[in-house]
Amino acid sequence: MASTLGAAILPSSMAAAAAARRSSLPGHSLRFSNNLSLRLHQVCCLRWRRRAGSAGLVTGAGGVGSFSSGSGGAVTCFASDPDQLKSAREDIRSLLKTAFCHPILIRLGWHDAGTYDKNIEEWPKRGGANGSLRFEIELKHAANAGLVNALKLLQPIKDKYSGITYADLFQLASATAVEEAGGPKIPMKYGRLEISTPEQCPDEGKLPDAGPPSPGDHLRDVFYRMGLDDKEIVALSGAHTLGRSRPERSGWGKPVTKYTKDGPGAPGGQSWTAQWLKFDNSYFKDIKEKMDEDLLVLPTDAALFDDPSFKVYAEKYAEDQDAFFKDYAEAHAKLSNLGAKWDPPEGFTLDDDSKDPKPEKFVASKYSSGKSELSAAMKQKMRAEYEAIGGSPDKPLKSNYFLNIIIVVAVLALLTSLFGN
Repeated sequence: MASTLGAAILPSSMAAAAAARRSSLPGHSLRFSNNLSLRLHQVCCLRWRRRAGSAGLVTGAGGVGSFSSGSGGAVTCFASDPDQLKSAREDIRSLLKTAFCHPILIRLGWHDAGTYDKNIEEWPKRGGANGSLRFEIELKHAANAGLVNALKLLQPIKDKYSGITYADLFQLASATAVEEAGGPKIPMKYGRLEISTPEQCPDEGKLPDAGPPSPGDHLRDVFYRMGLDDKEIVALSGAHTLGRSRPERSGWGKPVTKYTKDGPGAPGGQSWTAQWLKFDNSYFKDIKEKMDEDLLVLPTDAALFDDPSFKVYAEKYAEDQDAFFKDYAEAHAKLSNLGAKWDPPEGFTLDDDSKDPKPEKFVASKYSSGKSELSAAMKQKMRAEYEAIGGSPDKPLKSNYFLNIIIVVAVLALLTSLFGN
């Protein structure tokens, strides 16, 4: 039965055929072809899921979309379903409006990705954004204290949308929390595979410590291991503009301050900023001024202005929020991709940020010889002819029609010029 099923439906071959067709398409059709290929692959995956259930096939270790046949072969669909990711994002937005959990969701995504080691090639041994933080053994790491609460918040969404991986869900929640708190749009991509067993979780000790003997050196040791640089270290540190430190979890901060005594959410803890649910550059301003004893400054925070290299960026971000937002968005996206294994290999986006340029409105005089201006009547006549064959100011013609129009315009302009003389 399994071998018959494998011969009947082959998503990978269909994707390859779609890729071959894309290579022969002109640029203006490429995005449509990519979307078509994506949908074809999704349809194949759905057919596999239905057929696999009746055939008794099992889910493989590759993630949500991986199915293995009895003969040892495997057919792999996209790691996460794009439509389910979009729906999950809306549910996360609703959750944020009621639970005010922006900081802990950001931290969840960071800590899942932040175990990455650029010196290890093998997945998942290299760590990174692979959904490992859902397992109890990793949740018990000291640096992850309290993150079980973030998992509890997201679990109902994961249960509702079984076609997405934990690896994608954690990073989706983290980026959405930044954006919903007023931060920059993060250029995210999805399709991360997830690990399948707790034995694949990374060892403890790969995340930053708040109070090491040499804070600047410690930050570099941790983030350089991930492949990040000084600018990205400082930019990412700026996310402390959100959230609070609770001494019962981290050992740092006051039990309560004037900024946290009334919540929102569970009251208590010490925040880095006065408006600790608003994403802006106040973190850098407040550390620089150190004027409010109710605001938290960890040794690793102070290092941003004490270390000469870090200070260049910290000073810049304190003065220029736009610069901070730009660098933060890039650094967050890079962090969220660390160590990930992708299906499809290039990943996919949920939003088309590369908007097509608006079609140029038809202006007849633009195509004249320049020796004389066409009359209004002539322009109107040419416009009517242009629209008669399918063109319009907001809908440029295909390239062959457009070439014909240029030729006609050139001839008419030349005749107009001759008769005018």
